[in-house]
Amino acid sequence: MSLWDGLRKQLIEVIDWTEPSDDLLAFRFPAQDNEIKNGARLTVRESQVALVVDQGKPADQFGAGLHTLETANLPILTTLQSWPHGFKSPFKTEVYFFSQREKLDQRWGTPQPITLRDKEWGSVQIRMFGIFSYHLTDAAAFYRKVSGTRESYTTGELAPQLTGLIAGNIPAAFAGSGLPFLDMAANQLALAAALRGLVAPHLAALGLGLDTFVIESITLPEPLQKALADKQSMGIVGDLGHYSQYQSAQAIGDAARNPGGLAGAGVGLAAGMAMAGQLAAAAAPAHPAPAEQSCVECAKPIEAGSAFCRHCGKPQKRSCRQCGTEAAKDAEFCAKCGTKL
Repeated sequence: MSLWDGLRKQLIEVIDWTEPSDDLLAFRFPAQDNEIKNGARLTVRESQVALVVDQGKPADQFGAGLHTLETANLPILTTLQSWPHGFKSPFKTEVYFFSQREKLDQRWGTPQPITLRDKEWGSVQIRMFGIFSYHLTDAAAFYRKVSGTRESYTTGELAPQLTGLIAGNIPAAFAGSGLPFLDMAANQLALAAALRGLVAPHLAALGLGLDTFVIESITLPEPLQKALADKQSMGIVGDLGHYSQYQSAQAIGDAARNPGGLAGAGVGLAAGMAMAGQLAAAAAPAHPAPAEQSCVECAKPIEAGSAFCRHCGKPQKRSCRQCGTEAAKDAEFCAKCGTKL
């Protein structure tokens, strides 16, 4: 060890940390040989917490402020080391700083589609994306379970664990909501609240607090998206007969704008014939089916408009074959519908 290194060990009196970036969660203070001078001054800034670790075990913890590292301010460490009269020389230990600032704009999503049961579709495969934010609440728990003795630990290293927890709880949140897929878009806030309630306890076990949780989008795979679009289109179209007439009219217009070529003429002719048939069907008067008639004498069914019953031969009242309306004796046409008698 050089003379400067030995002198540096004795000169370490101020221990502090300023965060160089937004993604740092934990940082180990680089003390020479892990020796901290008795009486050293520890500065902890707002949104930080410092943890003194002795032989791999979290000991004393310090919040924002200026602290002197001596027996009186290190009760747990003093007990662990069993110093009856306090320590006079540098002591071997580690100091870790943890950022408690809210980590904003953390992205989450489902790497693969998740298959869910659905009331209307039977089953659907969905993908979800959103943002969330969190902050460190328990430095000792985070040290034990996540960061450990690492020199530093970042949000990027923690992200796969958190996004995996979120994706794993989506089926339970969806099932608990009882919502069909088509209603989820209108209830994203409620679904996000349900999912947050499932994920928050897992983060708390790691020493983290979940501050915000937002679902930005819920999507279907492309084949299901197309099927949903087709279904919505059918709902918008409504009356297929009117829609067919509209399409035929459009086809006639397209053929008229492109009159050249037999293909265009054929399309125009076919569209015109289809349109004419549809218009004729639409314009044809609707007549009710002729009512069944019975013989006035034997009550057996007879053909509408028959003058005599084919069963008993009794004469019948003269009536229209089309609508059954009784007609005058010498009338040639029905007074109601105009059908020839």
